[in-house]
Amino acid sequence: MRKFLIALGVVMISGVAYSQKVMDLYPGEIPGAKGAADEEVIKDGVARKVSHPTLTIFTPPAGKANGTSVIICPGGGYGVLVIDREGYQVAKAFNEAGVTAFVLKYRLPDSKHMQNQAVGPLQDVQQAIKTIRENSTGWKLDPLKIGVMGFSAGGHLAATAGTHFDSTFIENKNKTSLRPDFMILVYPVISFMDGIGHVGSAKNLLGSATSSGQQRYFSNEFQVTSKTPPAFITHASDDTVVPVAHSILFYEALTANKVLSEMHIYARGEHGYLKRPAFAEWFGRNLAWMSDTGFLPR
Repeated sequence: MRKFLIALGVVMISGVAYSQKVMDLYPGEIPGAKGAADEEVIKDGVARKVSHPTLTIFTPPAGKANGTSVIICPGGGYGVLVIDREGYQVAKAFNEAGVTAFVLKYRLPDSKHMQNQAVGPLQDVQQAIKTIRENSTGWKLDPLKIGVMGFSAGGHLAATAGTHFDSTFIENKNKTSLRPDFMILVYPVISFMDGIGHVGSAKNLLGSATSSGQQRYFSNEFQVTSKTPPAFITHASDDTVVPVAHSILFYEALTANKVLSEMHIYARGEHGYLKRPAFAEWFGRNLAWMSDTGFLPR
């Protein structure tokens, strides 16, 4: 077992020091783990073969923190994690806004490492929510302002956290609420259904032998209720990797259930927003939404 606290460092952003530390997600055994050898590799900002989940905590400088926190789930089709561009860099931007950010390096589905690969990532995001909520007093965080953010397949995981919180896949003796208070979904995978579903993400998460029931269970447009947390969604119309229909389906389900939500669809941006829209454009709209909904100070 790795030490609970792995590393402590300092990140310099625009001449300001932001504290950063990495902690094991589980203080004890990893649920459902088979104990296979750790083969994780991180190169060029991309993590592969992740079997030991961690939280990297980015804390705003003293006097700037406002108590809001966000768990960031990087994308990568449940096959890799784009952990720098869709994790660490975004966390630093949240720090500038006074938000404490937690980058979740969640397990990548693999039957060699997991007894049930379909629920491994969901276990990890539930554990992250539980950990932050149970430590909110000591970490000076608001237990009612814990959000979850995801990009692409990480968006699927974030949406799953927001729609499956009543099903507990981790040990939760204190019955801590596993419901995120809000969701931020960036070009998210939402559906695994035939005709629209993202085949690569579905196969990586569920395996090749997938039942129709399992396919529907992880198609989050069908799992929205009036208890689903509010969402900010952004996508590009010209996304050919994850069609914008994913976001539209989820937004329609949210509005049908009267869940407070906002969606921004850009004409161009493709998948990944590599060239457009500018980060400041969509991220600024996200911060404005968080302020408007009370998750950030006005």
